[in-house]
Amino acid sequence: MSTIRTAGLLTVGTALVLSTASPSHAAAGAYVALGDSFSAGTGTKSKVDDCYRSQLGYPALLAQKSGLNLDYQACSGATTAGVRDNQLGTLNSSTAFVTMTIGGNDVGFADVLLECAKPGWLSDCEGAIAGGTAILNGSLPGRYDELFGTIKNKATNAKVTVGGYPHLFNGEDCNAATFFSPDEQSSLNSSTSSLGELIKSKAGAYGFGYVDPVSTFKGHAVCDNPEWINGLSNPVEESYHPNRAGNEAYASLFGGAVGKAYRAPSDRSASAEQASPAQQVQAQANYVLSLKLTSPSNLAKAQTAGVKPSEVKRLNSALRSSDTATVQQALDGLQALDRQM
Repeated sequence: MSTIRTAGLLTVGTALVLSTASPSHAAAGAYVALGDSFSAGTGTKSKVDDCYRSQLGYPALLAQKSGLNLDYQACSGATTAGVRDNQLGTLNSSTAFVTMTIGGNDVGFADVLLECAKPGWLSDCEGAIAGGTAILNGSLPGRYDELFGTIKNKATNAKVTVGGYPHLFNGEDCNAATFFSPDEQSSLNSSTSSLGELIKSKAGAYGFGYVDPVSTFKGHAVCDNPEWINGLSNPVEESYHPNRAGNEAYASLFGGAVGKAYRAPSDRSASAEQASPAQQVQAQANYVLSLKLTSPSNLAKAQTAGVKPSEVKRLNSALRSSDTATVQQALDGLQALDRQM
């Protein structure tokens, strides 16, 4: 198996090993980062491979500051079954620390967010949330039992810490291309809390630690200032994930849990390069155009909901304008239609 060394990162198979010690000590006291996109650093706009595994993700930040030897197994899109089947191969009795976030993909949170972000006349947000809740209350507890039991049997001496998810919303939708109502945002935050309660309970049953990011992220949700969570972003995979500042916050939380203090920069500002205002407006317009609002079936749904199809078609057509102000007015107009429902 070939190994490529770049900037302190070793690519081994399908995982990344962050080397913070000399090669002779690289296997001792290993820190294995498992989990989904929240552990892979999605949202930092610094993708490394198909699993994302950003050097600005909280596991890499924690390893770099604490001198830990990171085995980066986390992968964007992972479910509990995906972690069990694809990420546990390096766990053994010499594993010292394990961290992870997991469960969001099991309840289909990304699909729920995309559904709830649509205009109200197209969206079944309530039904999407109910579907995720059914999984949370039905099969997910058993999935955690299977995963956590396997980890405990493999990493017999490790300190294992599982993280929850922050509330994404503050009741305001400041993104012109999304259509979250305050009630929808509240329901989504409540669902996140329910998932966190399950994770905490199951982690405790196996002697694992739990970190709750909700209070730490309060005041830093989407549309807060500063945001530690991206709103709708380009590319879309970066959306509704902790940005660079959010990963600093996660590193602080997990650092305290594993006994490796991590001090984040005092400003914790999201330092990723931002697109120009015109580019942001165009990206938002392209996203709304991708919803195909003027398809016959969607126009029929608009009419059924009391929204004039002719107005939807007019505003949708304006999204194709080369004038940024015209596009912005069209985006605002579509949000106004949504709020009239």
